[in-house]
This record gives sequence, structure tokens and C-alpha cells, in this order.
Amino acid sequence: MTVLEIDRAARVYGSGRLRVTALDGVSLRVGAGEFVALMGPSGSGKSTLLRLAGGLDRPTSGQVRLAGRDLASLDEAGLAAVLRRQIGFVFQEANLLAGLTAAENVALALELDGVKPKAAHAGAHGLLDSLGLGAVRGRFPAQLSGGEQQRVAIARAVAGGRTLLLADEPTGALDALTGESVMSLLHQRAAAGCAIVLATHNVRHAAWADRVVFLDDGRLAGETGPQAGPECLLGTVR
Repeated sequence: MTVLEIDRAARVYGSGRLRVTALDGVSLRVGAGEFVALMGPSGSGKSTLLRLAGGLDRPTSGQVRLAGRDLASLDEAGLAAVLRRQIGFVFQEANLLAGLTAAENVALALELDGVKPKAAHAGAHGLLDSLGLGAVRGRFPAQLSGGEQQRVAIARAVAGGRTLLLADEPTGALDALTGESVMSLLHQRAAAGCAIVLATHNVRHAAWADRVVFLDDGRLAGETGPQAGPECLLGTVR
């Protein structure tokens, strides 16, 4: 089943001499349980593509569809519901709420979906336990390591059975070992049926993906097959 369809999407900012084409006719399809990595130099359009995929921005032309629904056709309330219930975001900074424990950060995402507090906390505990975070679920963000914070952020992003997870350089601030643990967690979520799109500069992290899509100057510049491995990726980006 196709979760995300991006069809000839372009995104232009400004006009005249200030006109900047961030994306130029990019098409991408991601199925349920598929892990796709985006690679390319800074300014190549990776973050713009994630913003369009997540409904945080709209294409100047082309379409973005989630489970067959054109995001541009949704009104403000409909788009907000999709963002809350179907799409999860993970960024380089975990952005957890400092005054809430790990479990409360995750439970809040469920409560915003209308889940009653008791059920939301039970769901948060179960999700954190399944991700190996049961021992830290009562701690506040300041009491967690960077890797633990990022894993809690991923738990929050997938809470409620979201079908699409968008990750923008989620390991950029982490050491190599912790970064690998985060990639393993993303891989686990894909195996559970969540569609994953990851933007990364890290070749070894991109090697976790089923496919790697390369962007350059806002255009598709190539793609590797499934499980290409870091040596192949290094050869492609050189």
C-alpha cells in the first residue's frame, strides 16, 4: 500500500530576482513499511521535501498525497487532523517539553488525539517499554541522555499508530554509537509497518534504508536499490 505520493512537486519562494526554486518537479512514492533515505548537499531540497510531505508547506505546483488524499485539498481543520493522527516528525533536536516526563511527553500526543488521560499514559508506557525506555519513562528530559531524548521523541512521533514518520537529520547531534541505536529504532518502526522518510548526510545511516534517493539543486539526481550498503553510497555521492 502506498502511503506517500509526491507527484512532480515544485516549491518556489520569492519572485523576480529573489526567486528561489527549492524543489523542481520531484516525484517520490513511499509504501507502508518502507524506509527511504534522502541524501544531498545542504540546500539540495531535502528539508523542503520533508515539509511538503508532512503538510507543513504546500507545493507551488504538483501534488502531495497521503494515503490517496491530496493534502492541498484539505481545509485547515482537516490538515491539522492529518498532522496529529497520521504523520510524525522527528528533528535534529528532540524538542521535548522540559516540564513533562518522558511518559508524559508521549502521552500528551495521544491526549491531543482525544485519548483519555489514563489510556494515554498506559499507551505511552507500553510504547516506551517496547522501545527499551521503560526504565526512564518517569524522568524529565534534562535527566536523559541525548540518545534517550531522541528515542523518546521518536516514540512521541509514532504514538497513536501514525502511518508516516518524517525525520530530518535526527542523529546530527548524537555520537556514532547513539546514532546507530536511533537508526535501529527507525528500522524497527518500518518493520512494524510505518513508512519512514529520513533526511541525512550520514552515509552509514542512509545504508539502513531500503532505498536512498539523491537530491541536487532541488532535483532528483539518482537512486540506489534496496540495501545498497555504505560502500555503494560512497561511490554514488563522490
